[in-house]
Amino acid sequence: MNKELEHQFVTNLEKNQNIAHKICRIYTNDKDSHNDLFQEITIQLWKAYPKFRGDSKFSTWMYRVALNTAITLYRKKKRSIPTQDYDSVHFKIKSEEYDDEVEQHLKLMYDAVRQLNDIDKALVFLYLEDKNYAEISDTLGITEVNARVKMNRVKTKLKNLINP
Repeated sequence: MNKELEHQFVTNLEKNQNIAHKICRIYTNDKDSHNDLFQEITIQLWKAYPKFRGDSKFSTWMYRVALNTAITLYRKKKRSIPTQDYDSVHFKIKSEEYDDEVEQHLKLMYDAVRQLNDIDKALVFLYLEDKNYAEISDTLGITEVNARVKMNRVKTKLKNLINP
């Protein structure tokens, strides 16, 4: 790959790396797994970058590659030894505006999201990233109507998981 293409890739990745970190947060339970998944996503993005035609925004393309990588590894991981869960590691980030109630609600939400299947996790992630249904359908390779229907079902599922 030429230097210009390499520079474009690195620049785009640096601007959008938080996408990969957020996906890692949803699909992993500990720092080592997070780092491993982030590395694997970066490798897959690098391998696929020469085929990126620019038909969509880099970030949309990155969501698709990163989610596919996470889902593939997540499915393989189900057949392996489970990693340490966040619940067993107690830590809090110091903050002037720390609100335990908000943190508990977020914890409940993450716990509920972890119980969803891999496609539903991706759908929730993109929804929480304020992606419109057109972007969600493009990223996940489903119709916009299907994305809306699935999202309504997932919302109901999450409500039931959080408030049984």
